[in-house]
Amino acid sequence: MPHADFVHLHVHSQYSLLDGACHLDRLIETARAHRLPALAITDHGNMFGVIEFYRLAMKEGIKPLIGYEAYVAPSSRFERAAAGGIQDASFHLTLLARNQAGYHNLMKLATIGYLEGFYYKPRIDKEALAEHREGLIALSGCLKGEICYLLAGGREEEAARVAAEHREILGPENFFLEIQDQNLAGQREINRALIRLARKMELPLVATNDVHYLQANDARAHDILLCIQTGKTVRDEDRLRFSSDEFYFKSPEEMRNRFQELPEALTNTVAIAERCNLDLSFGGVHLPRYQVPPGHTLDTYLAHLAWEGARARYGTLTPAIEERLKLELAAIEKAGFAGYFLVVWDFIRFARERKIPVGPGRGSAAGSLVAYALGITGIDPLRYGLFFERFLNPERISMPDIDIDFCDQRRGEVIDYVTTKYGSQNVAQIVTFATLGAKAIIRDVGRAMGMPYAEVDKIAKLVPPALNITLEEALNQSPPLRRLAETRPEVAELIAVARTLEGLTRHASTHAAGVVISGKPLIEHCPLYKGSRGEITTQYAMLDLERIGLLK
Repeated sequence: MPHADFVHLHVHSQYSLLDGACHLDRLIETARAHRLPALAITDHGNMFGVIEFYRLAMKEGIKPLIGYEAYVAPSSRFERAAAGGIQDASFHLTLLARNQAGYHNLMKLATIGYLEGFYYKPRIDKEALAEHREGLIALSGCLKGEICYLLAGGREEEAARVAAEHREILGPENFFLEIQDQNLAGQREINRALIRLARKMELPLVATNDVHYLQANDARAHDILLCIQTGKTVRDEDRLRFSSDEFYFKSPEEMRNRFQELPEALTNTVAIAERCNLDLSFGGVHLPRYQVPPGHTLDTYLAHLAWEGARARYGTLTPAIEERLKLELAAIEKAGFAGYFLVVWDFIRFARERKIPVGPGRGSAAGSLVAYALGITGIDPLRYGLFFERFLNPERISMPDIDIDFCDQRRGEVIDYVTTKYGSQNVAQIVTFATLGAKAIIRDVGRAMGMPYAEVDKIAKLVPPALNITLEEALNQSPPLRRLAETRPEVAELIAVARTLEGLTRHASTHAAGVVISGKPLIEHCPLYKGSRGEITTQYAMLDLERIGLLK
């Protein structure tokens, strides 16, 4: 069956926090159902979901287009006030990576937004865009883009100047005027002005739909999601809301019907997708550089420490111990992970020297005699019959994972040590994401719908107390909850909306114990984020960091 002749290039997933109502897996399923050859991810100001999106899209045979919707300051990203008669703190600009260089520049821009330009939103500016333009394609954005903002005010000459500025920065083949039609007030007039501008300046048009949810009937759920974000209810007339129910994943046929007089704007979606060719090869390893004493390599120094540690542990080494140690050291050398063991050994040694309580190690690492000899773990794998291959299988080499627990009160000292040793640009804490679980989403949706707290609380308490239970499971297991949903229309709506929003990402925070260490600046591997307390974290979660080969 042939592919569709349209590609969605402006799409908000669950990682446009409390705004995008598209679960990544369902997003990919919807793209596949519409036979799209490719699909973009362009979340608000961040790249939180791009690795998971890339993996899911590739699995389903859909070409993943990696991007994000940047917030661009009207003047300098360092300024914290309106400028040039423009009241908005930032404008929207849709960015896509054409290639590896573009992907690296996206990561740098997404990092700049949080670490340098944050003012209500993670902002970049045109100076940063010009510096990191290589490999990028830019679309001019939605009605909150600078060009549409100026056109809405009748300032066509200024809009032309801004369009020329973007064309100059990105190159004429890499800047497109983005045109949308969600039947918003004044949008048709702005679109006519956009078309005039495109003809006058010979700029290409591209049609998008600023997707925030999957189906037209999800608009109500999305409205409630925005209420959860802003603390409002659907009864508040002045709440943040979309004044149209057309921000859904429209089919190619719907987009053709809407833009039938601009076929080139549809054709350009496929042309852009064909120009974006990014290969994120997973499986590589990016370890920090551990400095060994003169006369040693990483492998010989690890072997020296392992044999020395084994003698300290056992005294006399039996043939079984020697054979196991040789086998493990050979496997570690073959896999190239000696540096990994040395890095972990070093910061555990530091913690013990400072009398910082250290746990005995968790998970499959307990099966490693080398880890036991180094003092990384506290369990003798030979005594308990534990297998090294569960930790590091020579037949299927992947990044080993050693889980170490440090005293909560003094964990920061260990983080400070590795930051000083390997460089502040090479070390960061790890982001983690909270999602909307069954009980929480019932409470959130009920409040946003304006239902009394006591009533919503009563409904939420009908969800069985099982770990990670879903609303579907709760309805099956709780007859009282099911009866309420079947007999009371407002509860039926509450449950229906809650099921649409269940599992979406609520907020980003810092993982309690996760730290990532790289051999070169982390910005070369992943974008960075600034947490609520000013701590620097990755924008990629723990599993995604593992996929791209970083030591965590």
